[in-house]
Amino acid sequence: MYSMNVTNCPGYTLGSLTESEYGLTAQLSLAGTPCDAFGTDITDLTIEVTYQSQTTLHVKIHDTANQQFTIPESVIERPPAPTESFTGSSDLLFNYNVSPFAFWITRRSCPDAMPIFDTRIASLPPAPIPPFNSSDPRTAFNGFPLVFEDQYLQQIASALPYGTNIYGLGEVIASSGFRRDIGTDGGIGTIQTLWARDVGDPIDENMYGSHPIYLEHRFNETTNTSSSSGVLLLSSAGSDIFLQTPPNSQVSLIEYRMVGGILDFYFFSGPTDAEVIAQYGAMVGYPMWQPAWGFGFHLCRWGYVNISEDIANVAAMRAANIPLEVQWNDIDLYHAFRDFTTDPVRFPGEELQQFIEQLTTNHQHYIPIVDAGIGATVNATDVYYPFSDGLANDAFIKNPDGSLYLGQVWPGYSAFPDWFAGNTQAWWTEALMNWTELGVNFSGIWLDMNEPSSFCSYSCGTGANFSALQPFNVVGTVVIGYPECYNETLWGPSGNMTINGTSTNSCPPGTTETLSKRGVGAGAEPNVNLTSPPYAIHNGYGALSTNTLATNATHSGGYVELDVHNMFGMLEEKTTHLALQTIFDGKRPFLISRSTFPSAGKWTGHWLGDNYSKWQYMYLSIQGILQFQIYQIPMVGADTCGFNDNTDEELCNRWMQLSAFTPFFRNHNTYGALPQEPYRWDSVADASRIAIAARYSMLPYWYTLFANASTNGLPPVRALFYEFPNEPELFNVDRQWLIGSDILVTPVLTPGATTVDGIFPGRGNVVWRDWWTHAAVDATPGANTTLSAPISHINVHIRDSSILLLHQEPAYTIYETREGPYSLLISLNEAGTAMGNAYVDDGESYPPGANRTLNFFASDGELDIESTGEYSICQKLDTITILGVQQPTTVTLDDDQIEGWTYNGANEELIISNLSIELNAAQTKLSWE
Repeated sequence: MYSMNVTNCPGYTLGSLTESEYGLTAQLSLAGTPCDAFGTDITDLTIEVTYQSQTTLHVKIHDTANQQFTIPESVIERPPAPTESFTGSSDLLFNYNVSPFAFWITRRSCPDAMPIFDTRIASLPPAPIPPFNSSDPRTAFNGFPLVFEDQYLQQIASALPYGTNIYGLGEVIASSGFRRDIGTDGGIGTIQTLWARDVGDPIDENMYGSHPIYLEHRFNETTNTSSSSGVLLLSSAGSDIFLQTPPNSQVSLIEYRMVGGILDFYFFSGPTDAEVIAQYGAMVGYPMWQPAWGFGFHLCRWGYVNISEDIANVAAMRAANIPLEVQWNDIDLYHAFRDFTTDPVRFPGEELQQFIEQLTTNHQHYIPIVDAGIGATVNATDVYYPFSDGLANDAFIKNPDGSLYLGQVWPGYSAFPDWFAGNTQAWWTEALMNWTELGVNFSGIWLDMNEPSSFCSYSCGTGANFSALQPFNVVGTVVIGYPECYNETLWGPSGNMTINGTSTNSCPPGTTETLSKRGVGAGAEPNVNLTSPPYAIHNGYGALSTNTLATNATHSGGYVELDVHNMFGMLEEKTTHLALQTIFDGKRPFLISRSTFPSAGKWTGHWLGDNYSKWQYMYLSIQGILQFQIYQIPMVGADTCGFNDNTDEELCNRWMQLSAFTPFFRNHNTYGALPQEPYRWDSVADASRIAIAARYSMLPYWYTLFANASTNGLPPVRALFYEFPNEPELFNVDRQWLIGSDILVTPVLTPGATTVDGIFPGRGNVVWRDWWTHAAVDATPGANTTLSAPISHINVHIRDSSILLLHQEPAYTIYETREGPYSLLISLNEAGTAMGNAYVDDGESYPPGANRTLNFFASDGELDIESTGEYSICQKLDTITILGVQQPTTVTLDDDQIEGWTYNGANEELIISNLSIELNAAQTKLSWE
C-alpha cells in the first residue's frame, strides 16, 4: 500500500502568505503527485511563524484541517501570544524558499554564519545516501523533501556544521557521553528513539523519558569564539531522530522521523548555554520549588519487608552518625502490591503511623512509592476503593470498544489512570488523602512504572477468568465519544442540551473552537494503523505495544495511546503535584518520578532509573544529571551504589561521595541484593559522613541555585564549557561537573585508584582552591592535572572570584543544620575581587512567601554585604574566611576594629571568627588592610 521510500516525495509549495507585526502565516500545498511513503500524504498544510520574544522563535507546521494530534494547551501551557513586536529586533530570523518550500533560521547578529537550522535541500548532503548500518535499511537517507503524512512525519532534516557539539535529545545513556555522536571523529552517528519504556538503564536505546530538545554549542576556530542555540520539536509522537555525517560530506545533519503529530518547533537564540536552557524553561515552565529538606540524604531499598526493618535501619543510621533525612519504602509496603495500601501484617497501620510520627519529631521525613497500575479487584467480596472509585469516576483508560483496558503489573490485572478524564484529578487526590488518613503521613511521593509499564501485551485482562470483572462486563460495551462541549461525566449519557433547566454546554464562553476536535489525531482519523505504523521507529522492544499499553488504548477526548504515550508520566506527575498541593496546604510538594516529558520539571524531580552496581554506571550517571539540567528537571540523581546487582565497599564508598555533590541524593537497591546502606562498611560510613557534611554546608548555595532555576530557569549543575565556552578541550568533559559556576567536582570513577585526573578550566587564568584544605591548585593549563584521591576522599575545588554563603555547623538533619550559624567563604581572584549572592526563605512555604536576598561584593580589601527582603534570618553570620589575601594588620567590621582573626600564610587565608553579624541589616562592611 505504501512505497516505503521518500525519494519521489514532491515536497510542498508556499502560498497565501500573510505577514503581521508578530510573524507570518502561509499555506503549504503538496507540490506534486503524492508519494504515500509511510502513510497518506496530507495535501494542505499551514505554517505559522511567531517571533515569540527577543530570543525565541516559534515555527509551527500543521495540517490545515487540524486532524493531526496536537499537544493540548491544558497539558502543556504555552507562552501567551506576544503583545510586543520582535520581528525587527529578534536575534533569530526566519527565512524561506517558496518552491520547493524550505526554511532556515539565522542570527541577525551573525548574518553570514551558517544557519542555526536549515532545511534547504541544497544545504544538505547529496542524496540518496546508503544505510550507515548495512543491516538496517531504515538508516538510509533516500532524500530530504518535507514529508507530511498522517502517520509519517515529517522527514524534516537540517544541515549542521561539520562535527558540531550537540547535547540533549533524550532520555538516553549515550555511549559517546554527554556530547552526542554526530558521526565524525570516528563516531558512527546517533539514532535517538523517543518512546517511553520500562527497561533497566540500557545504553544507546530509548528508555523512560522523551525530550526532543537539543543544545548546540558552536565554536569558531578562526575567531576562538562560541555561541549556543537550542531547538525544541514539541511533539509526543514516537520518533527517530538521526544525527549523522555521511561519508565525504562537508556538513553534518539532524533528521526527524515521527509517526504522527505536527511540526511544532521552538528555536532559542542563547547565545550562552545557560541562556538557551533558561529560554527553554521560559517556554515549558520553570522547575518546581524544592523544599529545603529535599536536599538531604534519602535512603531506600526494595526489600525493607516490614516496619521493624525500617525502624532498625533508621536507628542504625543514627547510631553510625550518618545523617538520614528521608526514609523510603518500595512496593514491600503494599498489601497485595496495591497502590495506597499498607500490608496489615508487615506494616500495621498504627505501627507505621507511630514510626512516621517519630521521624517527624526528629525532623526527618517519609516517602512511599506509587505505581501507575491500579490493581483490579479479584472477586465480588474484594474491597479496594482506589479501583472501585476509579471505575465509578470513569478515571481509567479504555479499549477502543469502550471496555476497561486491563494490563498486568505487580498486583496482577491492572487498570491505568486516564489523565485526560475530567474526574481523574479529584479521584487521585482523594486516594492520596485517604492514604494519609490511614496513617501514611508522607512528606513526598515516589512515582514509578509510569512509562507506563505493563507485563503483558495489549489488554490481557480483558475477558480473563476472574470474577471481579463480571459486574463491569455485565453492563456491556459502553459507547464513548460525545460532542466536544458535552461532558458525559458531569451530565450523564443522555446528551441533552439542558438538564433540569441547566445548559450542558461545558465549554467556557469563546473557547468552543479551541476545544474542538483539533488534534485528536490518530484516534479520529480513518485508515490509520494504530498498532503497527508503517514506519517502524527503533524502539528497543520492537513493537510499540511491548511492555506498555497498547497503542490503540483510548483516553478521554478520543485520544489514543499512539499519540499520547510519551506524556503519561508527565501527566501523572502534574496530577500528583496538584494533589499534594491540596493535601499539604501551603507546603511544597516533593516528587521523584521515572518517566518524564517537556514541562515535567514544573511538577517533579527525577531519578535515573534502574541502573547497575557497576563503575561504568557511576560514570554514566554524570551525563544523565547534565542532560536533565537541559530538560529543566534539575532535581535529579542516580540510585547511589547501584540498583541492580550487588555493590561492593569500594564502589559504594566512591559513589556515596560522588552523589553527595549531585542534586538528588538517594541510596537504593534491588530485592535480594547485598545490603548497601552506608553503615554496612566502616569506610563507606566514614566517606558518607565526610561528604554529607560538605553537602549540608553547601545547602545555602544549592538552595540559591535552585531558587534561580525556579525563577529564571538557570541550570544548577553545569558542564564545564557552560562557564568556559571558548575552551574546546572541555566540550567532551563528562567525568567532572560544576555546581553552579563556582564549585568543581572531580570524582574517582575507576576501581583501585588513589589518584584522579581532572582538568581545571580557565587555562591558567583562574585560581582553583581545594574545598577541604583551601590550598591553591598548581594546575596544568588546558590539560589534565593528577590529584591525590585516597579512599573516602573526593576532589572538590572552589573557583576564584566567588563568595559562598555556607552553613557553619552541618548537623544530622536539614532542619538542625538550618538552625545553626552561617559562614562565608571568599575566594579572591588575582585582582583581589569576588562576588556572590544567596536566596533565603523558610524552605517550605508554597507558594514561596517572604524571602531575603543577600549580595556579597569584595574588592580593594573590603567586603560589602547588601541585604534586601521581608524574610527575617534568625541565624547569625559567625565566620568569614577569605582566600587569596595578603596578611593584614587591621580588620574592621562596620568601622569597629576586631581582634578575633587568624592568618595562614601558606594558603593566603584570613579567618575571622565569632562575628555574630546580623544578616537582616541592609548594609554590612568588613575591611582588612
